[in-house]
Amino acid sequence: MIIVVDALNRHRFSDLLDEMFLLRGRVFGGRLGWEVDVKNGREIDQFDHLDPVYVIGLDDEGHVVSCVRALQTTGPHMLSDVFQVLLDGEPPLRSSQIWESTRFCVDTERLTRDGTMKGVSQATCELMIGSLEYCRDAGVTDIITVIDPVMNRVLKRSDNAPYDYLGSTHPMGKVSAMAALLDCSDERIDRVRAFSGIHNDVMAPEDEVVALRARLREPVAA
Repeated sequence: MIIVVDALNRHRFSDLLDEMFLLRGRVFGGRLGWEVDVKNGREIDQFDHLDPVYVIGLDDEGHVVSCVRALQTTGPHMLSDVFQVLLDGEPPLRSSQIWESTRFCVDTERLTRDGTMKGVSQATCELMIGSLEYCRDAGVTDIITVIDPVMNRVLKRSDNAPYDYLGSTHPMGKVSAMAALLDCSDERIDRVRAFSGIHNDVMAPEDEVVALRARLREPVAA
């Protein structure tokens, strides 16, 4: 299930956001070894202070298993302020209808506890669907995202391949990075749904998520 957290409802989901930042710390600072700022296990950067939109995936128990961040390109964002070298001297795209997607990650440890990768694939596709549908419904026409070759292959395998790239691929620490463009069209969403076999509404009602998270905090009976 997917929940969207933004400036309007984040007061209801502070614990969920904290779990998301912990996941980002484990994935980006730990498993992937990116050069990111991790404090007290949480990966938080300057763009998290700009009221971005978070699209967050939960498992049936209410644990955070995936997340991605969306930020308008009309103001500061990663491609314009951190990864501008990828653009080879060209100015960054800026439009109220083009948003940047970053910090896409999935909790592979929790999702592979049954010994298979099926949960990872489903969670990845569900997060893609939720992100695309949210952007489409918000009037966003295109997403620009900085990805590495691994994520580029994941997008292509899930029938969600970028329709174009900006600039060129450059080394970024331990990995290479590129700036990719994806449209937020019904056609793209339908392709990912067909690939994954996910045909239900992936968005969860806020009150349902609040109740699910409250049950997580209940003490376990002795």
